[in-house]
Amino acid sequence: MKKPEFTVRPVASSARPIIYDESLCIGCNRCASVCQCDILLPSETKGKPPIVMYPGECYYCGACVMACPVKGAVRLEHPLMNRAKFVPVREK
Repeated sequence: MKKPEFTVRPVASSARPIIYDESLCIGCNRCASVCQCDILLPSETKGKPPIVMYPGECYYCGACVMACPVKGAVRLEHPLMNRAKFVPVREK
């Protein structure tokens, strides 16, 4: 019986949750293996960062950043609406 072949292509999205620094990334794909949402696909090119396939599905959990052995190679960029700035209340 012939195995079915699947194709996939990155989905366009205004969200850019995961940003790689290609000068630091060693292409180990640890981030792709720990991603809970399965939005990362290991790159076919050795030493290149994974491909972010479905950026809108990211939970912003940070597992990819914590699994990375190279500090600063991957970072999370939260959407503006998720960023909070708490300002202390001034007493009169």
